[in-house]
Amino acid sequence: MKKRILVTGGAGFLGSHLCEKLLDEGHEVISLDNYFTGNKMNIVHLLDNPFFEAVRHDVTMPFFIEVDEIYNLACPASPVHYQYNPIKTIKTSVSGAINMLGLAKRIKARILQASTSEVYGDPQVHPQTEDYWGHVNPIGTRACYDEGKRCAESLFMNYHIQNKVRIKIMRIFNTYGPRMHPNDGRVVSNFIVQALKNEDITIYGDGSQTRSFCYVDDLIAGMIRFMESGEEFIGPVNIGNPDEFTILELAQKVIGLTGSRSRLVYAPLPEDDPMQRQPNISLAKKELDWEPVIKLEEGLLKTIEYFTRIIS
Repeated sequence: MKKRILVTGGAGFLGSHLCEKLLDEGHEVISLDNYFTGNKMNIVHLLDNPFFEAVRHDVTMPFFIEVDEIYNLACPASPVHYQYNPIKTIKTSVSGAINMLGLAKRIKARILQASTSEVYGDPQVHPQTEDYWGHVNPIGTRACYDEGKRCAESLFMNYHIQNKVRIKIMRIFNTYGPRMHPNDGRVVSNFIVQALKNEDITIYGDGSQTRSFCYVDDLIAGMIRFMESGEEFIGPVNIGNPDEFTILELAQKVIGLTGSRSRLVYAPLPEDDPMQRQPNISLAKKELDWEPVIKLEEGLLKTIEYFTRIIS
């Protein structure tokens, strides 16, 4: 059945892939983005599609439209971007959630919140399960994002309990792939850009901290499957890749795949940088029959190909 679907943050890395996939599935899609971190180049190839519409708008301001579903992805998601204007980051997470939940309530739309593994902070439970409450510094440099997303989850749950809004809460773990911003400060894009330029690759700490990397196609498949799942399963649910790698292993893989002459250099760990981040995806497997299928090397090759094109 053809649906009208609103995607906030639709010109961002994840949002543009989501818009593209929803259009491929035959839906009508409206992208809402203020282009702070989103980029019109991410969606320019969609603009000729008569069922796609791009609207410049900031989710901190109310927005009125009639749609069947809302995917709320709007928020700067990398430390470089969300720490640039921390107050704006909090407003985007909190006011944006209030505005979109209010819209969903009025028009009786189903709404999905793109939450984050950052709600777990620097976790003391490993791997992280959805019933873990997290270990977050509420006044640290990352708190504008971490606490903004935690508050948004609370808002979603309370709109559901109080107003019967049909919600889905999805916790996204590290995701990578084409259309990542080359200067977003995330580890995959950092390493690939530095390697392609044969610059020193910067490793924060000793490189023993671990991350789990999910390729964007797997993530989007999980997101859509979650939105289409039954009314009773609202989450939160972890969507990510449980394969765990050290940052040092990632750097070595990127150097090998790019044939780079880059050297490894070390710098101090940023404040509150988590030492471990790995999703337990048992719930996603059970409720959604979802798990990632793209291995790190395959995804890195596709991402390297993209960055080779845009920085050459």
